[in-house]
Amino acid sequence: MSTDAVKRTLRQDLLRVRSGLTGDDVAVAAEQLARRALALPELADAGTVAAYVSVGAEPGTRALLDALRARGARVLLPVLLPDNDLDWAAYRGPDSLIPAGRGMREPDGERLGPDAVLDADAVLLPGLAVDRRGLRLGRGGGSYDRVLARLAAAGAHPSLLVLLHDGELLDAVPAEAHDRPVQAAVTPSGVTRFPAGAAL
Repeated sequence: MSTDAVKRTLRQDLLRVRSGLTGDDVAVAAEQLARRALALPELADAGTVAAYVSVGAEPGTRALLDALRARGARVLLPVLLPDNDLDWAAYRGPDSLIPAGRGMREPDGERLGPDAVLDADAVLLPGLAVDRRGLRLGRGGGSYDRVLARLAAAGAHPSLLVLLHDGELLDAVPAEAHDRPVQAAVTPSGVTRFPAGAAL
Protein backbone atom coordinates (compact mmCIF):
# COMPACT_ATOMS: atom_id res chain seq x y z
CA MET A 1 0.00 0.00 0.00
CA SER A 2 1.37 3.45 -0.92
CA THR A 3 2.17 6.08 1.70
CA ASP A 4 -0.74 8.17 0.40
CA ALA A 5 -3.14 5.26 0.80
CA VAL A 6 -1.91 4.53 4.33
CA LYS A 7 -2.31 8.20 5.25
CA ARG A 8 -5.80 8.30 3.76
CA THR A 9 -6.90 5.24 5.76
CA LEU A 10 -5.40 6.57 8.98
CA ARG A 11 -7.08 9.95 8.45
CA GLN A 12 -10.44 8.24 7.98
CA ASP A 13 -9.96 6.25 11.19
CA LEU A 14 -8.98 9.32 13.21
CA LEU A 15 -11.82 11.43 11.82
CA ARG A 16 -14.28 8.64 12.64
CA VAL A 17 -13.17 8.72 16.28
CA ARG A 18 -13.43 12.52 16.37
CA SER A 19 -16.92 12.36 14.91
CA GLY A 20 -17.98 10.38 17.96
CA LEU A 21 -17.05 13.19 20.35
CA THR A 22 -19.92 15.16 21.84
CA GLY A 23 -20.03 18.94 22.06
CA ASP A 24 -19.36 18.61 25.78
CA ASP A 25 -16.31 16.39 25.10
CA VAL A 26 -14.88 19.01 22.75
CA ALA A 27 -15.63 21.90 25.12
CA VAL A 28 -14.00 20.22 28.14
CA ALA A 29 -10.96 19.23 26.06
CA ALA A 30 -10.62 22.80 24.72
CA GLU A 31 -10.54 24.21 28.24
CA GLN A 32 -7.85 21.73 29.29
CA LEU A 33 -5.86 22.32 26.10
CA ALA A 34 -5.90 26.09 26.61
CA ARG A 35 -4.67 25.73 30.20
CA ARG A 36 -1.82 23.39 29.20
CA ALA A 37 -0.82 25.39 26.12
CA LEU A 38 -0.75 28.70 28.01
CA ALA A 39 1.73 27.18 30.47
CA LEU A 40 4.21 26.43 27.67
CA PRO A 41 7.26 28.71 27.71
CA GLU A 42 7.08 28.85 23.90
CA LEU A 43 3.75 30.65 24.16
CA ALA A 44 4.48 32.59 27.34
CA ASP A 45 7.38 34.34 25.62
CA ALA A 46 5.82 34.67 22.15
CA GLY A 47 5.16 38.14 20.78
CA THR A 48 3.48 36.76 17.66
CA VAL A 49 1.64 33.43 17.44
CA ALA A 50 0.31 31.97 14.19
CA ALA A 51 -2.70 29.88 15.14
CA TYR A 52 -5.99 28.71 13.60
CA VAL A 53 -9.70 28.67 14.33
CA SER A 54 -10.84 25.16 15.24
CA VAL A 55 -13.98 23.76 13.63
CA GLY A 56 -16.26 20.88 14.52
CA ALA A 57 -14.60 18.21 16.64
CA GLU A 58 -11.08 19.59 16.16
CA PRO A 59 -9.21 20.28 19.40
CA GLY A 60 -10.68 23.64 20.39
CA THR A 61 -8.63 26.81 19.98
CA ARG A 62 -11.12 29.61 20.72
CA ALA A 63 -10.31 30.02 24.43
CA LEU A 64 -6.60 29.83 23.67
CA LEU A 65 -6.82 32.51 20.96
CA ASP A 66 -8.58 34.89 23.35
CA ALA A 67 -6.16 34.18 26.19
CA LEU A 68 -3.13 34.78 23.97
CA ARG A 69 -4.60 38.05 22.73
CA ALA A 70 -5.42 39.10 26.31
CA ARG A 71 -1.78 38.47 27.22
CA GLY A 72 -0.73 40.95 24.56
CA ALA A 73 0.42 38.47 21.92
CA ARG A 74 -0.26 39.31 18.29
CA VAL A 75 -2.29 36.36 17.00
CA LEU A 76 -2.27 35.63 13.27
CA LEU A 77 -4.99 33.46 11.77
CA PRO A 78 -5.02 31.80 8.36
CA VAL A 79 -7.10 32.76 5.36
CA LEU A 80 -7.35 29.89 2.87
CA LEU A 81 -6.43 30.94 -0.67
CA PRO A 82 -7.90 29.31 -3.82
CA ASP A 83 -4.67 27.30 -4.38
CA ASN A 84 -4.76 25.97 -0.75
CA ASP A 85 -1.90 28.24 0.34
CA LEU A 86 -2.50 30.40 3.40
CA ASP A 87 -2.66 34.16 3.74
CA TRP A 88 -2.77 35.62 7.27
CA ALA A 89 -4.67 38.31 9.16
CA ALA A 90 -4.54 39.53 12.76
CA TYR A 91 -7.12 38.20 15.20
CA ARG A 92 -9.12 41.04 16.77
CA GLY A 93 -11.50 38.99 18.90
CA PRO A 94 -14.37 36.54 18.34
CA ASP A 95 -16.58 39.17 16.70
CA SER A 96 -13.98 39.64 13.96
CA LEU A 97 -14.38 36.06 12.67
CA ILE A 98 -16.48 35.65 9.53
CA PRO A 99 -17.78 32.54 7.73
CA ALA A 100 -15.34 31.24 5.13
CA GLY A 101 -17.08 28.17 3.71
CA ARG A 102 -16.87 24.49 4.70
CA GLY A 103 -17.72 25.48 8.27
CA MET A 104 -14.51 27.45 8.64
CA ARG A 105 -14.15 30.96 10.04
CA GLU A 106 -11.46 33.48 9.23
CA PRO A 107 -10.48 36.95 10.45
CA ASP A 108 -12.07 39.89 8.67
CA GLY A 109 -9.06 42.22 8.85
CA GLU A 110 -6.34 43.26 6.45
CA ARG A 111 -4.64 40.41 4.58
CA LEU A 112 -0.95 40.41 5.45
CA GLY A 113 0.32 37.96 2.82
CA PRO A 114 1.61 34.37 3.05
CA ASP A 115 5.00 35.56 4.37
CA ALA A 116 3.43 37.10 7.50
CA VAL A 117 3.92 33.74 9.21
CA LEU A 118 7.67 34.38 9.09
CA ASP A 119 7.19 36.86 11.97
CA ALA A 120 5.74 34.20 14.27
CA ASP A 121 7.62 33.13 17.40
CA ALA A 122 5.35 30.08 17.64
CA VAL A 123 3.08 28.32 15.15
CA LEU A 124 0.11 26.22 16.25
CA LEU A 125 -0.44 23.60 13.57
CA PRO A 126 -3.67 21.66 13.15
CA GLY A 127 -3.24 17.92 12.98
CA LEU A 128 -5.02 14.61 13.28
CA ALA A 129 -2.11 12.87 14.99
CA VAL A 130 1.56 13.20 15.89
CA ASP A 131 3.96 10.31 16.30
CA ARG A 132 6.80 9.70 18.74
CA ARG A 133 9.25 11.37 16.32
CA GLY A 134 7.19 14.56 16.32
CA LEU A 135 5.89 14.00 12.80
CA ARG A 136 2.39 15.36 12.21
CA LEU A 137 -0.42 13.89 10.16
CA GLY A 138 -2.53 16.69 8.71
CA ARG A 139 -5.80 16.55 6.80
CA GLY A 140 -4.05 16.17 3.46
CA GLY A 141 -4.69 19.56 1.87
CA GLY A 142 -1.02 20.55 1.97
CA SER A 143 -1.63 24.08 3.29
CA TYR A 144 0.58 23.67 6.33
CA ASP A 145 3.23 21.77 4.38
CA ARG A 146 3.58 25.02 2.40
CA VAL A 147 3.78 27.03 5.60
CA LEU A 148 6.54 24.78 6.95
CA ALA A 149 8.41 24.90 3.65
CA ARG A 150 8.14 28.72 3.64
CA LEU A 151 9.57 28.88 7.17
CA ALA A 152 12.44 26.56 6.25
CA ALA A 153 13.26 28.48 3.05
CA ALA A 154 13.43 31.74 5.02
CA GLY A 155 15.57 30.24 7.78
CA ALA A 156 12.82 30.99 10.32
CA HIS A 157 12.66 28.75 13.39
CA PRO A 158 9.46 29.38 15.36
CA SER A 159 8.32 26.83 17.90
CA LEU A 160 6.01 24.32 16.17
CA LEU A 161 3.20 23.03 18.34
CA VAL A 162 0.20 20.76 17.67
CA LEU A 163 -3.03 20.52 19.68
CA LEU A 164 -4.54 17.02 19.82
CA HIS A 165 -7.22 15.04 21.57
CA ASP A 166 -6.10 12.29 23.91
CA GLY A 167 -5.44 9.13 21.91
CA GLU A 168 -4.03 10.98 18.89
CA LEU A 169 -0.40 10.63 19.90
CA LEU A 170 0.64 7.53 17.94
CA ASP A 171 3.75 5.37 17.77
CA ALA A 172 4.21 6.18 14.07
CA VAL A 173 2.46 8.01 11.25
CA PRO A 174 3.36 7.54 7.58
CA ALA A 175 6.00 10.10 6.65
CA GLU A 176 7.43 11.58 3.48
CA ALA A 177 10.65 13.48 2.81
CA HIS A 178 8.97 16.90 3.11
CA ASP A 179 7.40 16.17 6.51
CA ARG A 180 8.94 18.20 9.33
CA PRO A 181 8.89 17.41 13.05
CA VAL A 182 7.24 19.63 15.64
CA GLN A 183 8.61 20.52 19.06
CA ALA A 184 5.59 19.50 21.11
CA ALA A 185 2.11 18.03 21.06
CA VAL A 186 -0.42 19.28 23.60
CA THR A 187 -3.32 17.04 24.67
CA PRO A 188 -5.84 17.50 27.48
CA SER A 189 -3.77 15.02 29.50
CA GLY A 190 -0.37 16.61 29.03
CA VAL A 191 2.47 17.87 26.86
CA THR A 192 4.80 15.60 24.90
CA ARG A 193 8.06 17.07 23.65
CA PHE A 194 10.11 15.91 20.68
CA PRO A 195 13.80 16.88 20.80
CA ALA A 196 14.21 16.09 17.09
CA GLY A 197 11.75 18.88 16.32
CA ALA A 198 14.21 21.52 17.47
CA ALA A 199 15.23 22.39 13.92
CA LEU A 200 13.44 22.60 10.61
